[in-house]
Amino acid sequence: MSLLILDIGSSSVRALLMDADAQMIPGAITSQPHQFNTQVSGESAADARALQVLVERCLEDIGQHPAAKNIVGVATATFAGSLVGVDADNHAVTPVLTYADTRSADMTHALKQQHDLNAIHQRTGCRLHTAYYPAQITWLRHTHPDVVQRVVRWMDFSSYLYLQWFGVAKMSYSVAAWSGLLNRATLNWDADVLSWLHLSPENLPQLTDFSDAQVGLIEPYASRYPLLREVPFLLPVGDGAAANIGSGAGDETHLALTIGTTAAVRRVTMQFSPVPPGLWAYRVDTKRHLIGGATSEGGNIFQWARQTFALSETTIETALAQLAPDAHGLTILPLLAGERSPGWQPNAVGTIHGLHLGTTPLDILQALLESVALRLAQIIEQLQPASDVAVMAGGGAISASSAWAQILADAFNRPLQVLAEPEVTARGVALLAFSIFSEDAPTPAPRLARLVYPRPASVAVYAAAQQRQMALYARLYS
Repeated sequence: MSLLILDIGSSSVRALLMDADAQMIPGAITSQPHQFNTQVSGESAADARALQVLVERCLEDIGQHPAAKNIVGVATATFAGSLVGVDADNHAVTPVLTYADTRSADMTHALKQQHDLNAIHQRTGCRLHTAYYPAQITWLRHTHPDVVQRVVRWMDFSSYLYLQWFGVAKMSYSVAAWSGLLNRATLNWDADVLSWLHLSPENLPQLTDFSDAQVGLIEPYASRYPLLREVPFLLPVGDGAAANIGSGAGDETHLALTIGTTAAVRRVTMQFSPVPPGLWAYRVDTKRHLIGGATSEGGNIFQWARQTFALSETTIETALAQLAPDAHGLTILPLLAGERSPGWQPNAVGTIHGLHLGTTPLDILQALLESVALRLAQIIEQLQPASDVAVMAGGGAISASSAWAQILADAFNRPLQVLAEPEVTARGVALLAFSIFSEDAPTPAPRLARLVYPRPASVAVYAAAQQRQMALYARLYS
């Protein structure tokens, strides 16, 4: 028995086969890299058809593995927060706008003058921000009215993908929660927001839980993928929700920290509660809420610095480990891809303060990594976890850098349980799927690589650095 996992990420599309213990079957993985289009200032978008081709290429490749003959189901995680307009023939007529597309910043400012921001935040769990549908749809209407006239339905990329394969437009509560249009209390499209966007529920996919499987691929996909023709496809879930489950942070006694291309801190809860001002409230499913905050900066900051300053990848880790905390004199707002949590400024940009002639590229890299950690610490403070709540840390960026993991532990003043699971998101999707396919599905604890403790002397240094960072932010954006 095997489960096919589709992981549609921000930098690659992958297909994996996992066994009944939610572990990857040896050799059963294929990947297709991609990049969002960023040629225009503020742009972060993709071509829906081109991205679909990559996903389908992964399906074809994984189908060659011997274990593909025993697939019992398909489960999908998707980069959460995307928007594409589809016409009456189910063709994409707009690009796929991502959470990092900030071109709707002016529209966001205008909408904020017209609506009750706190009420919208509490009902939908989302701020009025460039990352969400209200601002993005409004911007598209102003900038591309002829194109928008052809749009019959708005949806995320994963719903578009399933629409092509099954001919039906459905969206899980998990994915819909990232849109800014889902009423988190009723689990319906929010009537008030739809009203001022001049939309009706018919202009959006049907809402349902991720367990509402699609079965029966339509042509030409039924012929192209005969092994999957009658296999149930669970509806996609947001990658953040999947990462929490996969990292062992499926309840209030754990926080999940994930740093991949971007970064996030999240906690699962069964309680419906007010949303802290700098955070969001999404969904895992009908019963479980996902509270937390995400930043548009993460591993992308590390890669930008390494490439921009031509730093040697083989020597960076050793050099970082030898540096004293916050000894460079720099204060950084690492907002190179805009800001989400905790401030949600639609026009925020990266800022480096304190440069002098003695500043080195390594100083800047260290300060950037520290600055990301300090902003994630602000998110944790808003979550107000108890002192014994464990931080389960995963993602490629944390796995690749012990030095950064230490910085994070110091900035949080909490131990990090660094995960040894190489596929946290895929593992989470698999565990969610097995909970549907099997009543007695196991829930094995994630494997741990190491425990990183905060250093008391560094904790005090980073507390002062965080105050400097917050003061700089306030001067620029208050």
